[in-house]
Parts: sequence; C-alpha cells; structure tokens
Amino acid sequence: MFKLPPTRIYTVNLPKEKRAYCPKCKSHQTMKISIYKAGKRRGTARGERRHAERKRGYGGQKFPKLAKPAKTTKKVTLIETCTVCKKKMMNKGIRIRKFELIAV
Repeated sequence: MFKLPPTRIYTVNLPKEKRAYCPKCKSHQTMKISIYKAGKRRGTARGERRHAERKRGYGGQKFPKLAKPAKTTKKVTLIETCTVCKKKMMNKGIRIRKFELIAV
C-alpha cells in the first residue's frame, strides 16, 4: 500500500458549492457546504454539573487528563444546505489535518 511521508501537512480543498441530491426536494440541487462547529457549552446542563461535582474535593480527576493524545488529527463534519428549500444535511466526518473550502 502507498504510504505518505509523515512530515508534510496535507490540505484538502473542497468547493463551497456542489450539486447533490436533496431528500426534501427529491431532486438534485445546488448545495452550500460549511464546516460544523460545536455550540457553546452550558455550565448549567445536567451532565456539566455532574462532571463538576465529581471533580470536586480530594481524589483527583473523574477522568484522567491525557498527557499525550492518541490522535494527531480531528474529524471535520460537513453541513450541506440546499439552496432551494434550505434543508441541512450533515455528512460523516473525514479525518484530515488541514481542511479548506474554496470558491470555484
């Protein structure tokens, strides 16, 4: 199998718009592509409060802090938005170091 040298950084360039199938329109339409970004964390959420409570006091972390993370890349999830009906579809994430949306 062909293997890339680990020293170089590889960039994936994708167009900001592409034609794809829209399940709401039931036809191929032009889709705008954007990158998914996680929303703001709420400190009042139940899980967030539970995690803070378990971390309190003596005994250290609830989960051990990782000294060295296992992964060197993050997964990028793409959101396709139909330009006709404005329906949004999320694509499965791709693991890549650098990702760019380019205008074509």
